[in-house]
Amino acid sequence: MQQENIRNIAIIAHVDHGKTTLVDELLKQSGTFRENQDVAERVMDSNDIERERGITILAKNTAVEYKGVKINIIDTPGHADFGGEVERVLKMVSGVVLVVDAFEGVMPQTKFVLQKALDMDLDVIVCINKIDRPDARPEEIVDETLELLMDLDADEHQLDCPFIYASAKSGYALENLGDEKKDLTPLFECIVNNIPAPEGDFSAPAQMLISTIDYNEFTGRVGIGKIDNGSLKVNGEVNIVNHHDDTPPKRVRITKLYTFEGLKKVDCDVAGCGDIVAVSGISDLKIGDTICDLSSPEAIPFQKISEPTISMDFMVNDSPLAGREGKFVTSRHIRDRLFKELNTDVSLRVEETPGVENSFKVSGRGELHLSVLIENMRREGYEFAVSKAEVLYHEENGKRMEPMESAVIDVPDEFSGAVIQSLSERKGELKGMNPINGGYTRLEFSIPARGLIGYRGQFMTDTRGNGILNTSFAGYEEYKGDISYRKNGSLIAFERGTAVAYGLFNAQDRGTLFISPGEEVYAGMIIGENPRTEDIEVNVCKTKHLTNTRASGADDALKLVPPRILSLEQALDYIDTDELLEITPESLRLRKKILDSTARYRANKK
Repeated sequence: MQQENIRNIAIIAHVDHGKTTLVDELLKQSGTFRENQDVAERVMDSNDIERERGITILAKNTAVEYKGVKINIIDTPGHADFGGEVERVLKMVSGVVLVVDAFEGVMPQTKFVLQKALDMDLDVIVCINKIDRPDARPEEIVDETLELLMDLDADEHQLDCPFIYASAKSGYALENLGDEKKDLTPLFECIVNNIPAPEGDFSAPAQMLISTIDYNEFTGRVGIGKIDNGSLKVNGEVNIVNHHDDTPPKRVRITKLYTFEGLKKVDCDVAGCGDIVAVSGISDLKIGDTICDLSSPEAIPFQKISEPTISMDFMVNDSPLAGREGKFVTSRHIRDRLFKELNTDVSLRVEETPGVENSFKVSGRGELHLSVLIENMRREGYEFAVSKAEVLYHEENGKRMEPMESAVIDVPDEFSGAVIQSLSERKGELKGMNPINGGYTRLEFSIPARGLIGYRGQFMTDTRGNGILNTSFAGYEEYKGDISYRKNGSLIAFERGTAVAYGLFNAQDRGTLFISPGEEVYAGMIIGENPRTEDIEVNVCKTKHLTNTRASGADDALKLVPPRILSLEQALDYIDTDELLEITPESLRLRKKILDSTARYRANKK
């Protein structure tokens, strides 16, 4: 039986193709907000880091009403690192709106998310967005998208998907390019007419798969999913089962039930099959659990999430400045926080490092995935250290296999040579090179994932900040050989103390500094970059010897070059395999794993 008054859709696309802006407009034009209401841009990006970086990290649920039909919408991330978010929410929907930029066209993540939708036999609407860009090429993008559908073995029904042309920013959609530009009605109509209503049996025992976990300080853990069969009611007793877990069914009570209206969760007493709802009151609910009727504890199979490709070691900070700035500093604090993250992030893996105390191996889908976790922990008051990211290898038929990435790079023509040379040195293989509008070249590379670790900083230098680099996971291939990550050595502090202008003035001739006068340093801390390959120890705490003819005030005349301040991502990119990044709520400090210079020298000789 179909629920004709409900449609469940996910908005999927490559990063920056306009998913969240499109959801904004759907909310506005469906009358979700009052006419005089002040609404922030990208209102669905509610997390601080999402707003600061302009990206979507977590999949979000919302709902709009159109001509008596409730449309449940899931806004998904576009970065490959958060692909796990996309994979798990597609289980809740009957169709997807694939947003494609009218200039950039089909990109790596477009292919990834569309493949997932086709694998699950979902109906597709293609929305060519940003058609008001001066360099837009919508007709060519339609051909590119159809080619992609054929490459991904779409069936006849999927190949016959409707195309809509839109400008999410200007708030209009068109069935044909020559139509009058009014509003998003053509997109609303297309969703209602082409996305099938959810199917389910009202009279069958209740069944609901938990696809997302939210957390609320007042109600605790909140599970979100689609009711596949039957209905759920407040204070009703249900069983919790899991398809991948043999534990006996657990009997629990639903204390709160919510449906979605606009940006709000609205309390309801009963919810029926086909609707996307949230339940609270179940303390240890996790993604992949099935809420079902007491009489029929049958689990729904859960989509297998792609495996992580890189890992970092998270460890207790043991530097001489440890424990001064963080609120949570012990291994127990770090362990509890990392294992708590597993409740909401299905792509993450956390293991205790065998034989190493106070250290945890954290594996994820990419550097951005792990850096967002690090930034969140830092803002919550945690203090810890992390190692350089390393890829996770597989063994197949006695051969060492490594994760490969497909990289698509848009770069001004004059810089393409430098990019090709840099990526070739990192074992990248050029697969395609095509001119695109505005004096840019599009380069397509197949490259080992480890070849991209630490590359983004060099990429920005090579392209003077004008290049765009997009990557997506492309499977495993045989090990491609050794890669040298960094050609430059480090400037290392010689002793503990406070950096002074005189010491820094003498040190700046040796390379680029990362610190300013007045900062505390310790022996083994990295305070700059040496243009040569070897590490050099420098004494930045050294003051001028005073005599009766020299006053200490003469230091004011010393001209210091402004230091290079590294962001979290840049610092993670910079560190080498024998180095760590010390992270506190207030500071980022680079350091050697072995702080003592004699012990470090011996270890290097070995």
